[in-house]
Amino acid sequence: MAHLQPFLHDLTGVFSAPIQAWSDPQGQIRGAGAQGIHCGDDRVISSAVLTVDGGEPEWVVAQVRSARRVDFLAMVRVENAGADPLVQLTRTRTASAEGISEVVRIESALDGPVTLVLACRLAADSTPMEKVKSGQASEAPLAVDALQWNWRNADTTAVLHPGTASVSFDGGGIDLRWEVTVHPGAAAEVDWSLALQDTGAPMTAPTTEPLEAPAVGDRRLDLLLRHSISDLNGLRMATVDQPAATFLAAGAPWFFTMFGRDSLIAARLLLPVSTELAGSTLTALASRQGTVSDAATAEQPGKILHEVRRGTLQFEENGTGIALPPVYYGTIDATPLWILLLHDAWRAGLDADVVERLLDPLEKALTWLRDFGDSDGDGFLEYLDTSGHGLANQGWKDSGDSIRWHDGSLAEGPIALSEVQGYAYEAAIGGAALLEAFGRPGADGWRSYAAGLAERFRDAFWCSDATGRYPAIALDAQKRAVDGVTSNMGHLLGTGILTDEEEAVVVARLLDPTMFSGFGIRTVSTTNGGFWPTRYHVGSVWSHDTGMIISGMLRAGFADEAAVLARGLLDAAEGFDWRLPELFSGHAAGDVERPVPYPASCRPQAWAAASAVPIAQALGAL
Repeated sequence: MAHLQPFLHDLTGVFSAPIQAWSDPQGQIRGAGAQGIHCGDDRVISSAVLTVDGGEPEWVVAQVRSARRVDFLAMVRVENAGADPLVQLTRTRTASAEGISEVVRIESALDGPVTLVLACRLAADSTPMEKVKSGQASEAPLAVDALQWNWRNADTTAVLHPGTASVSFDGGGIDLRWEVTVHPGAAAEVDWSLALQDTGAPMTAPTTEPLEAPAVGDRRLDLLLRHSISDLNGLRMATVDQPAATFLAAGAPWFFTMFGRDSLIAARLLLPVSTELAGSTLTALASRQGTVSDAATAEQPGKILHEVRRGTLQFEENGTGIALPPVYYGTIDATPLWILLLHDAWRAGLDADVVERLLDPLEKALTWLRDFGDSDGDGFLEYLDTSGHGLANQGWKDSGDSIRWHDGSLAEGPIALSEVQGYAYEAAIGGAALLEAFGRPGADGWRSYAAGLAERFRDAFWCSDATGRYPAIALDAQKRAVDGVTSNMGHLLGTGILTDEEEAVVVARLLDPTMFSGFGIRTVSTTNGGFWPTRYHVGSVWSHDTGMIISGMLRAGFADEAAVLARGLLDAAEGFDWRLPELFSGHAAGDVERPVPYPASCRPQAWAAASAVPIAQALGAL
């Protein structure tokens, strides 16, 4: 039987990186799919099922108080108590950087006291995250017979604090049991917690202060910003050797680690809220900037990494085995995005001392654009995995089937993505400004590089169809313009690589109903031969994709059009209870009552949550 990636859309989670816990909507952790308590790249508890007098309480509602806390409210049926639900149970689950805790509170409106037996059965686990993600369930619970155990090796320690519960161990299960008496008008509480520590992990919780959500005075925007900043605080991480160098993990549950592209894009979208996060993200990534050329890891001098893991990440995609080393550099866009964030953070007021410390990495990153990013000397940045086990596509649309011609057929690499040329152009201009402002040589050379890139782009990337002209998604191995109509063109807005007239053409094409679903911009046009509304990169809507397009429209002077997209994405956010998912379906807003989930989408996701900021900017609230 084939293993399938678990769906997430109907799960409820609490998050405080590197800790997370996922349950069904009722609060029960049953071990199915992604359900469980996770620390870093491992699932440590696969199930935690609560019962009262041998039966499960009857769930009513879940209240998401923050990224770190959820209250699951249920009723307990008591014999001869009548039709009204008079015994209420609230199961509060909280995540912290140290672990997971639960408090179970029971209140009663009965005429007299009631005695209840509460039990929670836990199953210890040690399944690596990549196996959970690929749908490979634990073969058997991890056998434990004490309150403290190691789930992977001596570096990984779990300590159960049972509170007042009696504890017993049975075949890998841990049984907690309480007998409580609840009096009318009073409450009884029991609790337990699990402390988790992985001293061998490369990432840890940060020592810096959390982000603060701005209040803008609009009910819907305030709800979105409050939930989004809470989620982002749950994703804050740091490297073990630089605990103050805070960055945002890419997302839950699969990507609780450093991701170059994701962390940079999220920090850039969040600049109106925090320049400090930008500075610490830049610092964390600069400390791991490439120094040598290594095909196995895709490292090159000056290059910014793609992701960091505790060990090798192995999975299968489209029948191809992929094995990413613990520190992997297979990304074409993280390096120009690093330069863009440094420039924009400097303009936004990042401390000059921080900027100065990053000027040497800046020069190395700029050199990478010219000497390594353009592998064949044609003047464009392109990628091709030469290791045989890395990512086939290395832009943000990194699935193996994402780069398509308009007829739906796949393009062959090396691939030069359109938006990456826009990033490189803007990075060269921004890098030149930084070099000049801080008295370093080379500014004129980088401005000349940018001018040449814009001219080459205009000659090579533009194509046309019955609707008119538009930039292609990419150039393929034969340097042909891959004519898929895609959201990638929207990332060119505001970079400077397009003329004013060309930007107007792109904006009009993006707002066409074949691209704009009413909730956001689809990854490809509905006219593409490969389009399907729930295809990962070929028909869905990605929250950050639309968020970045909104930002580009604002920079390019298309405020009215940006507001149209912002209102659509705000409607989508409301449909997802104010937690924008990584991606959702490309169904037209007029065809559905509310946005349709992409069932395997991560929530929260850093760059999706950060998209709340450009939404507020476009609607005049920030």
